[in-house]
Amino acid sequence: MPDVTILTEPEPTGLTLVHEHGRSLLIRAGTQEILRYVYAPWDPAFESPRPYFHPIRTLGGRTVSEYRPHDHVWHKGLAWSLPNMGTENFWGGPTYNRGRGYEQLENNGTMVHTGFESITVTGERISVVENLQWRTQAGELWVEEQRSFTVELSAAEHQAWSLTYSTSFVNVSGTVIAIGSPTTQGRENAGYGGLFWRGPRSFSGGQVYAPGVTGGDELMGIRAPWMAFSGKHDGDGGASTLVFVDSPGNTYAGGHENTEWFVRTGIFAVISASPFFSQETDFEPNQTLAYQYGLLVADGDRGLDGAQELAQAGRQLLGEAVGAGIS
Repeated sequence: MPDVTILTEPEPTGLTLVHEHGRSLLIRAGTQEILRYVYAPWDPAFESPRPYFHPIRTLGGRTVSEYRPHDHVWHKGLAWSLPNMGTENFWGGPTYNRGRGYEQLENNGTMVHTGFESITVTGERISVVENLQWRTQAGELWVEEQRSFTVELSAAEHQAWSLTYSTSFVNVSGTVIAIGSPTTQGRENAGYGGLFWRGPRSFSGGQVYAPGVTGGDELMGIRAPWMAFSGKHDGDGGASTLVFVDSPGNTYAGGHENTEWFVRTGIFAVISASPFFSQETDFEPNQTLAYQYGLLVADGDRGLDGAQELAQAGRQLLGEAVGAGIS
């Protein structure tokens, strides 16, 4: 008689992906969901709809991102967001203009997913290449973008996983677009915009690490190859660390090699790699701008030395991507 023992389905190992067609990509490490990329958001125009990563979780299952906090409902986990792009706002909410302050205008643009070039899945790496169009609130096409991101377990030796994010976008508006920030419009230390992360409420008052320094809000605006944030979770008081890494292939206005970092910890937890923090960039017609950044997500407060080790791993991954010509 044949064996009729009921078999238990084996648990998945490595990285897996579930495509919620027309909505999002879910990425798991083993049985733990570590990332959701929402490429077709359902946000109102006021929030400048654009793709975002949320929730973001550690390998241990701790959530390290926030979604639509009541104080800034346009903050969505981790997202490429630009508040002052000519007369348009691809960030969400009101726009800061010199001499007028914040005003809610009819200028909240949208980053629209138009299709995936490729989605590649292996046990150790998931790579996605996506095409998008940036349209003004009036419906005008201003920018065509190709972005890509790669999730890897290559940092598993550090008990962490990594996200490499790249964007390449071209001005198809036919006019020069000055890309800046509230700081370039006159508001001091408000140079947010770029790859922006909003952390959990419980991360308020967390610890910020950068090369050779530990601190908090006083690190606003520094230039550095990396910056990390460690915060605590409600419930058991455990901690997590996120390390944001600038690519060695990026260049910035004024010939600077490192990005300026927008960071807050006192009132809430945010970090932004901000290429337009303090200097405007004149985005010429048909010109292409390209940037690449890395993120490493780890359980525990890794401290300055541990953050440095994770940053080195991230810089190595980004260097390999630049060497391979990955945009």
